[in-house]
Amino acid sequence: MKEKLRTFFARPFLRDYRTLCGLWLLLGLVSALSKMHHHNNFLVFRGVFWHTWQQTALYVPYPEEYADSNHYGPLFSLIIAPFAVMPEWLGLILWCVMLSLFLYVAVRRSTMTQRQQVFIFWFCAHELLTALFMQQFNIAIAAIIVLAFFLIERERDAEAAFFIVVGTLVKIYGIVGLAFFFFSKHKLRFVLALVGWGAVLFALPMLISSPDYIMGQYAAWVTDIIAKNGENVHEIAQNISLLGMVHRVSGLAFSDLWLIEAGVLLFCLPYLRRSQYRHAAFRQTLLASTLMFVVLFSTGSESSGYIIPFVGIVIWYTAAPWQRTGWDIALLVFAFVLSSLSPSDLFPAYLRREWVQPYALKALPVTIIWLKLCWEMMRRDYAPQTL
Repeated sequence: MKEKLRTFFARPFLRDYRTLCGLWLLLGLVSALSKMHHHNNFLVFRGVFWHTWQQTALYVPYPEEYADSNHYGPLFSLIIAPFAVMPEWLGLILWCVMLSLFLYVAVRRSTMTQRQQVFIFWFCAHELLTALFMQQFNIAIAAIIVLAFFLIERERDAEAAFFIVVGTLVKIYGIVGLAFFFFSKHKLRFVLALVGWGAVLFALPMLISSPDYIMGQYAAWVTDIIAKNGENVHEIAQNISLLGMVHRVSGLAFSDLWLIEAGVLLFCLPYLRRSQYRHAAFRQTLLASTLMFVVLFSTGSESSGYIIPFVGIVIWYTAAPWQRTGWDIALLVFAFVLSSLSPSDLFPAYLRREWVQPYALKALPVTIIWLKLCWEMMRRDYAPQTL
């Protein structure tokens, strides 16, 4: 079976980047067309620009415009601006297509091998579609983290700093790009670029509003994030993370702090293996760990945000210089079935309704893979293996 699958995906047509780019762009188009009459998230995003332009509050409900409310930083008003000023239907289509294209370009611009890139495009396609159905900016967050890492690899620290600051000022998640600081060969340049881009991008939304308004909205954003974090703990559609899974399975009320502290410790331990820094496989595996960590340890994690760790899963599997085992393949299949397929109609509705959703089990395969990854980074040698 394994050989048949390998032979099937080895066909030139299925490995052709034109095929893969066309597939991802088609997913963007199809998702937008299928949500033409129900795209609440895009309406929220669109509203960020218009409310900034009109200098009205960004973090209050507007029930006459959309359900829910905005939780993105003021900088997002400029990112969504080109799509907000278009007719709504056209903006929705181009937004979904551009999200797909952005992640596709991020993967293609990386130094990953063709095998790794092709694996990402196929393995993550369904998870990408899940995110696109929700018009999720998390697709762009995945691209931002990947770009930041590989730009540092190419010694283009100022560009990496730009993307890290953008991700941070839009959705906080981008701050995990700082995890790659120790791999930078130009640390002072990197820090100065972070400061410079931070000042510029912080102030940039003032061009379409006013300094007082933007300063006030950043303060309101911090308050909103703190409040939303408290609300997420009890929302079934939120906190689909390691934190949420432990809470729901145990049925106990406790602080997340000890879990987060343990997670940070496990995440940071591989940094002690400085002798492994010189191996690209080790550095790529830290990227994979970062992509998983940011979702596993966030109360704001949603089902449609799993495009982020899914890119990490592929990198974990393909970066290792040793031969992956049958257990590793089983983990891949487990992640695809339970984490990726569970929100879809391809998964038994009873299991989704009675088990996966109530206990946040979408996080289970990713958690197991991340823990295995942490163990490998502490014990295995990532030096290239010669035949």
